[in-house]
Amino acid sequence: MQVVVGIDIGGTKCAVSFARQHSDDIEFLDKVRMKTETEDFAGAVDSFIGIIREKFSRNTDWQLMSIGISCGGPLDAEKGLILSPPNLPEWDKADIYTPLKKAFGVPVMLQNDADACALAEWSMGAGKGCKNMIFLTFGTGMGAGLILNNELYSGTTSMAGEVGHIRMEEEGPFGYGKHGSFEGFCSGGGIAKLGRMKAEEALQEGKSPLFCRNEEELKDISSKSIAEALEQGDELAAEIFDTVGTYLGRGLSVLIDILNPEMIVIGSIYGRQKEVLDKKMMETLEKEALPVSRKACRIVPASLGEMIGDYAAISVGIKAYRDLYRSAQITLAMEEEG
Repeated sequence: MQVVVGIDIGGTKCAVSFARQHSDDIEFLDKVRMKTETEDFAGAVDSFIGIIREKFSRNTDWQLMSIGISCGGPLDAEKGLILSPPNLPEWDKADIYTPLKKAFGVPVMLQNDADACALAEWSMGAGKGCKNMIFLTFGTGMGAGLILNNELYSGTTSMAGEVGHIRMEEEGPFGYGKHGSFEGFCSGGGIAKLGRMKAEEALQEGKSPLFCRNEEELKDISSKSIAEALEQGDELAAEIFDTVGTYLGRGLSVLIDILNPEMIVIGSIYGRQKEVLDKKMMETLEKEALPVSRKACRIVPASLGEMIGDYAAISVGIKAYRDLYRSAQITLAMEEEG
């Protein structure tokens, strides 16, 4: 049985998944979760290798096909280097490719989490069958994975899709190194910061929103607490999500006008708050995006749910194997022509 290994690396937790492919779908066979060794990269890699070896020694009918790794950027995907992501600052120029390749001798590939999730949703989720698709994370941060002409587009330095860095306003919530950025308005952290700004103004006016009744609670505001207040009918929470929906619409308009996708798949917060966000998002799209491109593009929530990180890492592993196979076919064809 051919088995793909997927390693999903997060700032606090990692998971090593084992799966086999069935036509266009996959079957998960096993999974091991662990705490991320944020200050010991070598120890983390040794743990991954040990887990993989242990599982294959126990399952003698398994044959290792490839290994895919999904991790937050920045990365050098071509060299297999992790370049001090914000949640893993000690992992500086950390070579995850070489030790895994030496240990197992199979195709190994590293991709940033947005690209990996794009691969997963395109091959097995909401974007299945699309030629041109964009995936937006819309979680802790805001990043994009781009599927263009049935291929993952990573850019010259593997930095394509960093849409969270786009500045929407000169002033606004801070995100991805900028005030007023797309990530500042449309991410979990950005929504929390916007909530603090709005709550502070409200408290100064003698008003107490449900998600922040006094100044001591300002530090505890989160996107979750604002969403809970929204469900209870809090007017300021509704205003905040209207603002988020508006800027989401602006960001989508830019992407639609430039890339002309047939689908944009949005993860995390959008799936939970779609009904709330859609009104302002669609109003803004009507005003900002080119009509022909807008009408050709469907905007949908991600469909792989809480397991999207596992699907993402496995999808990278499948791509690693297919890319090697395709490269071998091209080489063979050139040799035959020669």
